[in-house]
Amino acid sequence: MNSTKVVDAKGLACPMPIVKTKKAMNELESGQVLEIHTTDKGAKNDLAAWAKSGSHELLKHEEENNILKFWIKKG
Repeated sequence: MNSTKVVDAKGLACPMPIVKTKKAMNELESGQVLEIHTTDKGAKNDLAAWAKSGSHELLKHEEENNILKFWIKKG
C-alpha cells in the first residue's frame, strides 16, 4: 500500500505512538495516507479510536515480526 509519510513509533509506549501520529497527520493533505509502525500492542485500539474520532479512515493494519503497521487516510 502506498503511503505519503511513515511514522516510526517502534519501542515507544502509549501515548507516544498517538502523539507522533497526530503530529505527522497535521503535515498531510486530506486524502493522503500515513503509515505507522509501532510495537505497542495497545496501539491497535488506540489508533482505531483516534482515527475515527478525527474523521480519518483506518485503511488497514497488519502485524509482521511483532511490529504493528497501520495505514490511515486523512479525512
